Amino acid sequence: MKRGGTISFSFPPFAGWVRRIIITCTAIFFAELILRRVFSVDLRWVDEWFALIPVFVMKGEFWQLVTYSVLHAGWSHLFFNMLTLWFIGAYLERDWGSRRFIECYLFCVVGAALVTVAVSYTHFLGMSPNTATVGASGGIFGLLMAFGILYANQEMYLFPLPFSIKAKYVVGIWIVIAIYAIFDPTQNGVANFAHLGGLLFGFLFVKFAPRRGLTHTASEQYFGVRNSYYRWKRRRAAKKFEVYMRKHDRKVTFDEHGNYIPPDEEDKTNGGGKSGWVN
Repeated sequence: MKRGGTISFSFPPFAGWVRRIIITCTAIFFAELILRRVFSVDLRWVDEWFALIPVFVMKGEFWQLVTYSVLHAGWSHLFFNMLTLWFIGAYLERDWGSRRFIECYLFCVVGAALVTVAVSYTHFLGMSPNTATVGASGGIFGLLMAFGILYANQEMYLFPLPFSIKAKYVVGIWIVIAIYAIFDPTQNGVANFAHLGGLLFGFLFVKFAPRRGLTHTASEQYFGVRNSYYRWKRRRAAKKFEVYMRKHDRKVTFDEHGNYIPPDEEDKTNGGGKSGWVN
């Protein structure tokens, strides 16, 4: 897909993480539907354990920050979420690659959940931390924001509109809809804050996330901390060994990295060879 052209939202590629997420959400929805309607199984425990319920999250059920996104409340909820994910996500995953795409999606899912939890405790417009939230909308709205930023002036044909519209205006329309839904008494205000939370974290991801990815950056920092710890242990062991040898009237020398310096090399300059290794 070239930026600046026109996108006709026919059927994009159905592959990668987009396919996995859609299949997972759809399979869970139909499994619940069959168990409830065919076998009359009481599945209220599923919502209690896996939907996003702020009061339970604050008690330590942190997995709900992610698991709520694979549950859906009805046919239309599932259909429109998965359709939007397919149309928007497929283009982002193709351009970004699978790793960066799933990082953005999960970042927005968790971010939307955190916003929902925080807002629920303000009791704004009568909101309650006991209200459950389900759906992939938080992650999808985050992807929508990312798409609107990256392809702001790209024109798209959206069914059933007979004319094209720029991506940034599509995002603007959805923001207005999300804000309206919060104040609509017929809607779940707490759940709709997840939409705004997703938009916010989608913006943060595009603007501030490292280009090489969050996991790559986190792994680099982990190995950096780990190597610093090992270097500190080596220097500490070297100092202890020096003290021990002095007590036995013997002298040993280590460099600033904790590497042993043989006696015949102590007077060499930095250009000379030293034993040991530097991490």
